[in-house]
Formats: sequence, C-alpha cells, structure tokens
Amino acid sequence: MTTPLFRDDAYLRTCEAKVTGINERGGILLDRSVFYATGGGQPGDCGYLELDNGNRIDIATTVFDDDRTTIVHVPNADQAVPPEGSIVTAHIDWPRRYRLMRMHTALHLLSVALPFPVTGGQVGDTEGRLDFDMGTETIDKDTLLEALNNLAGRDHTVTSEWITDAELEANPGLVKTMSVKPPKGSGKVRLVRIGSDIDLQPCGGTHVSQTSEIGELALGKIENKGKQNRRVRIRLVD
Repeated sequence: MTTPLFRDDAYLRTCEAKVTGINERGGILLDRSVFYATGGGQPGDCGYLELDNGNRIDIATTVFDDDRTTIVHVPNADQAVPPEGSIVTAHIDWPRRYRLMRMHTALHLLSVALPFPVTGGQVGDTEGRLDFDMGTETIDKDTLLEALNNLAGRDHTVTSEWITDAELEANPGLVKTMSVKPPKGSGKVRLVRIGSDIDLQPCGGTHVSQTSEIGELALGKIENKGKQNRRVRIRLVD
C-alpha cells in the first residue's frame, strides 16, 4: 500500500520514500509518493527518482497496481531499478502536473457551465474534454466561453472533503459522470468542492486551490458523438 501524499497536498513536488518492492513488470513500489497514479481521466505523473548516490531513474508514467492501493512508478525502458529497502527522493514533473491541475479544475467548471450528464472525459496538460448527453440541446460557443471564464476568474476556493459510501448512495445527484464511477469499497469517498455552492462532486484527482489559477480558457473543437452526445474541448490559453 502506498500513502498518496498528493491527495492531501497537490502542491507537493518532492518527497523522500522507501522502495517496498519491484513488481513483475519492473514497476517501482514506494511506501509513499507525490506521483499521481492514472485514474478518473487524469494521466499519471512523470518525473524521476533520485538515488542517494545522485543517480536518477526517469519515470515515464504512474499507475495503480491490481490492488488499487499500491502506486506503481513505471521507469523508462532499459533503466536499472533500486534495491528493495533503499531510500529515494521522488520528484514529479511539476510544470506538467500544474497544467493538469489547472485543466482538471477547469473541466469541473465546464460541467457547471454545461449542466448535462457527463458520459466521458479526459484531462490533458494543454487540452481537456468532456462528453455530454445533451439530447437535442445546442451549444452557443460565445455564451459558453464567457460563462466558463467568468467562473474561473471569480477566484473560487477549491477544497476537498470526505463522505461515506452510504452517504454517496443516499445522494446520487452528486455523481455527474456516467462512464466513470466514484471509487467505493474503502468506506469513504473524496469530494471536490468549488466555492460554497458552485460545484461538488466525487473526484480523486489533483486540483488548484483557487479557480483564478486556471487562467484564461479557450474552446477547442466541439463535435457530435452519436445522436445525443456532444464532445466539448477546452484549452489553456497559455
């Protein structure tokens, strides 16, 4: 089991950790990590592990092991792995992570600006997208972009809180995503709240602490995906 330090502080860029093992595919297991593991439409972090002799192991991506509680740090090909029990310093690619944090929060705001069931999505470090079940509704691009940038620019605070599995089951309206179900089974579910009443939904991803950190947003391509689904892409202007 890996302690996910990013869950309590998404702004942590580095940490010291112990190597608890190497899995059968050559992935490096740590007792704790600042690396976000792929999930919920957000890609895993990349970066590197620094050894006590100064050498480094470049990490291509990060995923969950089969148990969903252990984070696997996948090294680039043809690199040696550290021995079990050794101490390493983990460093994430912070510029990329921060862009992912900004985009993930922006996509939550997109689900507010377009209040329809979400059928899919993907967080990217420059562009992200959500798919909406909109029926016959149409999108006015200018109105949508203005609403989105107004939401981001008002400097709403972004926080997280926890509820029990039973509380989530009693409040099914909290779940916006039809394709990705909130992780249940551990007894509690993490919610991400924007402002006091802007948005509240289950999410295990990393986010900025204020919506103003998102910066200006632009709309990308909007396309039909079937009779009812609309795919909406947004981009970070910078």
